[in-house]
Amino acid sequence: MTSPAIQWYPGHIAKAERALLEQLKRVDVVLEVRDARIPLTTCHPQAVQWIGNKEKVLVLNRVDMIPLVAQQKWTSWFQQQGEQPYFTNAQHGKGIASVSQAAQAAGEKMNQRRRDRGMLPRPVRAVVIGFPNVGKSALINRLLNKRVVESARRPGVTRQLRWIRISEQLDLLDAPGVLPSLLKDQEAALKLAICDDIGEAAYDNQRVAAALIDLLKHLQAKNPEAVPGNPLLDRYSLDPAHLTGESYLAALADSRHQGDIERTARQMLNDFRKGILGAIALEMPL
Repeated sequence: MTSPAIQWYPGHIAKAERALLEQLKRVDVVLEVRDARIPLTTCHPQAVQWIGNKEKVLVLNRVDMIPLVAQQKWTSWFQQQGEQPYFTNAQHGKGIASVSQAAQAAGEKMNQRRRDRGMLPRPVRAVVIGFPNVGKSALINRLLNKRVVESARRPGVTRQLRWIRISEQLDLLDAPGVLPSLLKDQEAALKLAICDDIGEAAYDNQRVAAALIDLLKHLQAKNPEAVPGNPLLDRYSLDPAHLTGESYLAALADSRHQGDIERTARQMLNDFRKGILGAIALEMPL
């Protein structure tokens, strides 16, 4: 199946990135939010450069959508890299207290340095960064314990930077999702599309659904812990074992939707994104 390369870089992202880089000069702590299903793909290639020597809290959101063993393996992997990941389900508030404590602790390090230089402590300034639709706004609403920013399961909802007072000790900057201006790795771009972490206008649903099928088959063969059971067979009563992603999608369309492949592709992507196919990790530690 041939279709144009997946690229999505709307104007508001370029504008927001410039504003974010300006505001980062005033920030003490960075909360970097990634999608727990694809934690490597949702690491912005410039994040390390942007964060510099600031304190960082790594948040892996949507933990409810991956198997427990994947969470455990990612925890060990990140700890080996010298990072402590905090897993959250921002929609339902899971793991939020730990993130708040980690942000406060990181901020206290900053204030201790101020005291050491004879300066008075001040409220900690933190920023939430990450790809579109990884759950940044939902995380902020949970940290504040009320809805202060619009949150939806689609990319591009937050379009401008906004400071929010979380507590007397913490000010938080809500920033729009930032993407690389050029998605060079098209395998990674397909994962962003599968997880709905990129605008729908950027991709072809049939191509992405076929890629999901092929990726699930690959993971089942190479890393079965990432994909418990056989979700496609269980959900659609059609075994993908001897079919390519494209041929499976066509066969499923014939059996379910009178050959309507587009409708079938949309349903499959929706089933994955809503967790109907089960807890699935599209990436595991290298």
